[in-house]
Amino acid sequence: MRINWIIILLLLPGLSVLAQERENWEMLFNGKNLDGWERLNGKAPYTIEGDIVVGTTVKNTPNTFLATKKTYSDFILEYEVLADNRLNSGVQIRSNSFKAYKDGRAHGYQVEIDPSSRSYSGGIYDEARRGWLYPLAANPKGRQAFRRGEWNRFRVEAIGNRIRTWINGTMCSNLVDAMTAEGFVALQVHSIYKDDQANTQVKWRNIRITTENLEAVSWPADPEVQEISYLTNELTETEKRKGYRLLWDGRSSKGWKGAKMDGFPTSGWEMKDGILTVFATDGGESTGPGDIITTEQFGDFELELEFQITAGANSGIKYFVDPGLNTGAGSAIGCEFQLLDDAKHPDAKKGVAGNRTLGSLYDLMTAENLSIPDRRKTFNGIGTWNKARIISKGGKVEHWLNNEKVIEYDRFSQMFLALVNYSKYKDWPNFGRWPEGHILLQDHGDTVHFRSIKIREF
Repeated sequence: MRINWIIILLLLPGLSVLAQERENWEMLFNGKNLDGWERLNGKAPYTIEGDIVVGTTVKNTPNTFLATKKTYSDFILEYEVLADNRLNSGVQIRSNSFKAYKDGRAHGYQVEIDPSSRSYSGGIYDEARRGWLYPLAANPKGRQAFRRGEWNRFRVEAIGNRIRTWINGTMCSNLVDAMTAEGFVALQVHSIYKDDQANTQVKWRNIRITTENLEAVSWPADPEVQEISYLTNELTETEKRKGYRLLWDGRSSKGWKGAKMDGFPTSGWEMKDGILTVFATDGGESTGPGDIITTEQFGDFELELEFQITAGANSGIKYFVDPGLNTGAGSAIGCEFQLLDDAKHPDAKKGVAGNRTLGSLYDLMTAENLSIPDRRKTFNGIGTWNKARIISKGGKVEHWLNNEKVIEYDRFSQMFLALVNYSKYKDWPNFGRWPEGHILLQDHGDTVHFRSIKIREF
């Protein structure tokens, strides 16, 4: 056995050379000038220091991008970065600049450079479009990969609808998204407005790309790094392997019914173009077409969906629902992930200390950013798709909003019982402690959209 290991070690250098030949790298920066690149949007300068590209901040100018004139679809990109600790920056991939889109604003996937305490370097942000797609809230190992004040090596694999990132050999992101298949690569100098950030720098070197033999030379994914998918009403192979299934098929009412009726509501709910919509009525609780619930019940599960609320809207995602408890007016009874326009709906100022705001455990616990405690919870905005995730396992429950944790509790704890006893649910015996219950989408008289509803059971 020892002899075999010696043979393998002797062969490694040769194997490394073969691997590099198969990757067939192309240098994006020629080490002499910026031929093949163009500056977009802002006025921050890009200069050359030996084999290094240097971006320098300029106060009160928009984000500035140094973009390749050539576009790329499937590729593996590597580069090294040294960033001032006071700066936020990034590298754009599959990005574009069209006159018809925000007057040429560069937009698309950005691989984050984040020396701040948030430590989201290697995460994926959708510049000038959807915001954060892959924050590193659930990847503590990835958040430790970036070394402040040092050169850091990034690797980005964009193959098909899969985008994965590594920093210094540690996997950071594992994204599946199909919005944009091709675009330029660009180095970003972020806009700055503070005097102490002016004339600070971010530097890049060894910027190289390959577009050949990608599947053969791609790195294996770290199984501990969560895959996050934005495919609409579609499961990835990884999700299927992990036991996910679509809870709504994207076109029919199969698996759903009215909470207080035998069938599905005949009006007020619409299934069109892969979107499930409840339409506005009078703003009342279940005074229109009524709530809908799953025909199945669930105990230990992970539920994920996308929602889009309209201005001033109120709705909710309920779980452990028992529709038989309240057969009169109002919504069916269960634990609720609140959906709300916090800025415009009056419910945001009711309850106790904000426990009726977006992402909260309605009337019981207030949503706050538990992943990054010094940051506000992330909301993508009205009329924009947002992700909700609810995990229930062994009594432990979590709410996640846009891939950051905002609620956690133990539904069998004394603390939970105390919260229930001082809430609107105090009259319902054993509230929230039932072994299982239905999933519910609420009619609260406002227009709300849902899609990509999927679940797995533990």
